[in-house]
This record gives sequence, C-alpha cells and structure tokens, in this order.
Amino acid sequence: MTGTILNIQNYAVNDGPGIRTLVFFKGCPMRCTWCCNPESQKFQPQIRYISFRCKACLDCIPDCPHDSVSSSEGQIQRTFEHCDSCQSKQCVEKCNYDAVSISGREISSDDLVKLIARDIPFYRNSGGGVTFSGGEPLAQPEFLLEVLQKCKSLGIHTAIETCGWAGKQAFQQVLPFTDLFLFDLKIIDPAQHLRYTGKEVAPILRNLEFLASEKATIVIRFPLVPGITDSPDKLQAIAGIMNQTGLRHINLEPYHALGTDKYPEHGMDYSLGEMPAYSALQLQSFQNFFSKQDILCEIS
Repeated sequence: MTGTILNIQNYAVNDGPGIRTLVFFKGCPMRCTWCCNPESQKFQPQIRYISFRCKACLDCIPDCPHDSVSSSEGQIQRTFEHCDSCQSKQCVEKCNYDAVSISGREISSDDLVKLIARDIPFYRNSGGGVTFSGGEPLAQPEFLLEVLQKCKSLGIHTAIETCGWAGKQAFQQVLPFTDLFLFDLKIIDPAQHLRYTGKEVAPILRNLEFLASEKATIVIRFPLVPGITDSPDKLQAIAGIMNQTGLRHINLEPYHALGTDKYPEHGMDYSLGEMPAYSALQLQSFQNFFSKQDILCEIS
C-alpha cells in the first residue's frame, strides 16, 4: 500500500516522549487560518518556488507543458493556477539552484517503515518512537493503519497527532496500534471553529470522547493565537472539555510566523496578517491558568 507524505524529520523531541521520528502526512481536511504548514493541506504533491534562490537563467521556461513559467524584465514569473506538479517535473530538473522543488511524495508502507526502523537504537535509548503528523494522518486511514501495524510488530512506540476530524471507524482501527494521541483542540465555540478552521467542531469532540472512553493515552494540543484562541472564555472552554473527559495533560503551542513564507512559495494566500509574539510573562499566565485546574500544562 502507498500513501503521500510531505517530510520525515529525525531526532524530534517535542512530539511525544524520547527521541522520535516525525512523519508528516500530506493532506488535511481543515484550513486553519494560522496553519504553519500550508504545504500539508492539499493531498497531491505541489510545486514549491523559492524566489530568492532563482537566478533567472530561464532554463525552466521552454519545457513547461502548462505555460506556468514566464519571464518579465529579467525576472521569473510563476503562476500556480494551471500548474499541477506534472509528472515530467521538467522545471525541477532544469533548475540548478534548488529554487523549484516538489512538496510531497508517494511512498510505500514498506519503504516508510524501513526509514522509521533506522532510528530504533535512538528509540531504545531514549524511550522514543515514531509520531505521525501532518496534515492529518487519519485522512489516509488505510495507509496509516498498515504502517502502524508494521511499526508495532517491530516494537516501536507509536503516536498520532490529529486534528480529530475523521470518521469514528478510523479511530477504532488505529486505536489498538497507537500508544499516544496528540489531539488538537482549537476552539470549542461551533461558529468560531467553523470560521477559523473550515470544519465543525462537534465530530471532533465526539472522537475525543470516544478515545477517552477507551482509556487511550491522550495529550491535548492547543494553539495559542493572539486575539483568536487566547481569551479567558476560550481557555476555560478547553479546560471544561478536559475536565469532562478526565484528561489532565495539555501542551500549549504559541503562534509563530515561521511558516508564512511557505504560502507564496506554494501559490497560496496567507490571510491572518502580522501577529504579536507572546512574552514569557504571558505564556506563564496561560500555563498558570491550566495548572490551577490541576491540569499538567507544558509549552512547546
């Protein structure tokens, strides 16, 4: 079986216990306004164009079958509307300066597990394992399940980072082979969740309740986005859901702008605009809020 992944990061230490291999799946049903991995949203591979690397040699222009590349006044002009990351990959092969690349690739479950298994010595010495992130891993449920089963057969600790938007059956299938769920909760208010993510929150909460009822090991992940998710009522709503489900561990993820450059590189628009960074004092206040409710709170 094959699936589409975006990237594999070795020696990750913030996505579960110990030293981990972090596998980013490509494709996500949500469109979070603050997404720092926009290249993970679409399911198919995409062209990435890093303009500052381009030397305008023009070698990529003649062979583009969709006329998506042109030049004007010595500058390369790229349009993404008709570019489908064609299988010929002519512009990628012609570029001598790594200005053009493909985000995403297809891989078999066997090949992926072989790459993961290379890090087994690190897992054993640190209590680590593999974490499947995205995108949304459960948007490729059959592929994810097969990889999980093969990892467990090798004794590898497994974790899934999920936005929670998937069918209940997908969670039921992966549950026996998943040691840890890093479950994203963003906004509990239905209207605002729909506005900022493009999806309803109710199915997500039902999946969280299901996992909690099955005694799965769950760490809540909560994005702190200035003016959107960080008001007292939204924090209390998250704490309320955790109290209802008996969950006592949350990881706060402060907003950062590190992914904003990737939007134009993939022909996408970033609509959130500039956002202020949190001070150490502000982050401590958020942490204190959850700690006072007997919830273990960490900041990534």
